[in-house]
Amino acid sequence: MPKTSDAFKTFYKFNKVNDKNVIVFIHGVGLTNEMWNYQLDFFKDDYSVLTYDLLGHGETPIKKTKFNFDQYSKQLLNLINELNLNKIHLVGFSLGALIARDFASKHSDRLSSLIIHASIYKRSEEQKRVVINRFNIAKMDKPASKKQALRRWFNEDFIKKNPETYKKIYLNLETNNLKNFLKSYELFVNYQDDDKILKTIDANTLITTGENDVGSTPEMASNLSKKIKNSNFITIKKGKHLCSIECSNDVNITFKKFIDKNND
Repeated sequence: MPKTSDAFKTFYKFNKVNDKNVIVFIHGVGLTNEMWNYQLDFFKDDYSVLTYDLLGHGETPIKKTKFNFDQYSKQLLNLINELNLNKIHLVGFSLGALIARDFASKHSDRLSSLIIHASIYKRSEEQKRVVINRFNIAKMDKPASKKQALRRWFNEDFIKKNPETYKKIYLNLETNNLKNFLKSYELFVNYQDDDKILKTIDANTLITTGENDVGSTPEMASNLSKKIKNSNFITIKKGKHLCSIECSNDVNITFKKFIDKNND
């Protein structure tokens, strides 16, 4: 698979159907472009789809000791420029949702639409304490931390019925470069929402999250929608954090309806 020619050396997959209406998906912390395989398969006949590995994830390296969201946005900008994509439909999940928000605040003119999926917004003090505790546990790189993450991300019934999916995501977490993973995770843990930045986003926006997502709650999605003009939110019934996999049919249909309405 190809990598970009710039300094980021971004690993990507581009299923090109036509020159218009490209959908770009950004994965979450500790995952890779492969989390979007259900979406890639769903959209493969109607839309060109671009997925890629974030800095320090999968097959994309990271050279800097410290980095920030501006670098994530530059990584995406360089990628779509290299592929000569003028405008895109952008979908970001979790950490990727924060990147999508940052990118949209700087480059709304490059967006046909924006989907912010499973995003945090204005964590409470208790929610901050919980996520800091998870980060400290993750530093120890123990199996229990990964198993706890998967139980937050999937419903128990789904885990029982889909052991291969569980194993695949677990292996993804197990094979992460711990040092690189913690760099990204620390950015996510310490993220501070800035409503001034949100007000600069000028794109038709859909905000979605799982009904049972404990980290990126429906309340967060609702409140976030109030801060971004031309936005609304939809809750994915019965979904947890990785509802793009567990509830892929509902998520895909929701995404497609919104994207279809916003083609240039």
